[in-house]
Amino acid sequence: MELTDVARERLVADAVRAGEIWAQTAPAERATVLDAVADALDAAADTLVPIAIAETHLPEPRLRGELKRTTFQLRLLAESAAAGEHLDVRIDHADDDWPMGAPRPDLRRTAVPLGPVIVFAASNFPFAFSVAGGDTASALAAGCPVIVKAHGGHPELSIATAEVVTDALGAAGAPEGLFALVEEAPDARAILTHPEIKAGAFTGSIPAGRTLFDLAQARPEPIPFYGELGSVNPVFVTERAATLRPQEIADGFLTSFTLGAGQFCTKPGVLLAPVGSAVVERLSAAALPAAAPLLNDRIVAGHRQVLDQLLEHPGVTALAGGGQEPTDPPSPSLLATTADALLEDVDGILTECFGPTAVVVTYRDEKQLVEVARALDGQLTATVAGETDDEIVPELVATLARKAGRVLWNQWPTGVSVTHAQQHGGPYPATTAPGTTSVGTAALGRFVRPVAWQGFPDTLLPDELRDTPHHPIDRRIDGRLIPGGTA
Repeated sequence: MELTDVARERLVADAVRAGEIWAQTAPAERATVLDAVADALDAAADTLVPIAIAETHLPEPRLRGELKRTTFQLRLLAESAAAGEHLDVRIDHADDDWPMGAPRPDLRRTAVPLGPVIVFAASNFPFAFSVAGGDTASALAAGCPVIVKAHGGHPELSIATAEVVTDALGAAGAPEGLFALVEEAPDARAILTHPEIKAGAFTGSIPAGRTLFDLAQARPEPIPFYGELGSVNPVFVTERAATLRPQEIADGFLTSFTLGAGQFCTKPGVLLAPVGSAVVERLSAAALPAAAPLLNDRIVAGHRQVLDQLLEHPGVTALAGGGQEPTDPPSPSLLATTADALLEDVDGILTECFGPTAVVVTYRDEKQLVEVARALDGQLTATVAGETDDEIVPELVATLARKAGRVLWNQWPTGVSVTHAQQHGGPYPATTAPGTTSVGTAALGRFVRPVAWQGFPDTLLPDELRDTPHHPIDRRIDGRLIPGGTA
């Protein structure tokens, strides 16, 4: 049920009050609270997983594994926030002889939480990118209150998960109003444009994400909007790799693009291989996996619409699988085109088909790999299947690094490890904020902003900026990185 204007105002006001308390809570204490949330979610697995199975059609092993990932990332982000790396603490002591020609004042720089954040949950990962997923976890760990817009694909799971999170936060002593759930799109849009909301985070389609991004930017006070939108995640196979490892490459591609019925944002949707190569031959003769249910009817309809558009394209033909005829659930399918046709109509062929469909592109000359790479728009991932001494590889990889957030060498993009070095983002339209990531500990940086303190006495500074902090962390002092340093 849609909230009244009064109820929305109260929800945001509660978040603001909670955020003021939460921002002043020591990161180590915040970590303890988030660990309690992770423990509560683990304990509720036998309640949550059956609801998820009923609403998403996903198998139990996948969902239990995803819930484990969700609680792991809660703990990892909490631990990273407590360590203070995302604060990027810098201390410059006063220096009368500073060589710029004027004395340097005492300057100390850290980061503070942005304030209330609205998170738009995703459908394809009902735990890890949903109510208690990475956006929620990183915002809370960074010191921000969170209001989550539940995804319509799993409403009962969203409510049940939110109850677990709310109860765990309360039992751990978190301020009331730190976390809340809304279910209706009008409520979420109104909250996104509320002047007290300081950031938004989203995972989903390009049209929906762009609409929300535009709302966030059109506010009297524009705010950061971290949207993960769409990507075809191309795979580039060199001539030598296609000759030396055709079966390995074909098998890996088939497994990756059909994983989760093709409903991963990192699904490799396009593979480029030499014309007449054994890779293409193996793919055309492959037995594709059986059809698997998709998450919901909207995804089924969207997949069919894009698949039909591709099949109607004069430069595209069917290569393998049963996708030509509509089935429910949809059968995996491979389509075929050429690099020449692709370069003539990049937008018409390089379009995300969310579901179990991919396009095989044959090229005449390896130089076309670089031509296609240059024609790409922003991608979450780009993969090279090649040999170390392939002449084309250095130029190809350099080009792909300008186009994608994660470049892979002889590996497959599905499966996004939650770790310190992960980059899950990319130039638009992969994301609306290419300098950030939504996975990994660097995700904390999205929800803080830098502030410098100049000339303050030690007792009035935030703990991490004091000469002798209570909780030592790595700091850059007078230009030198000091592990756990004191000023």
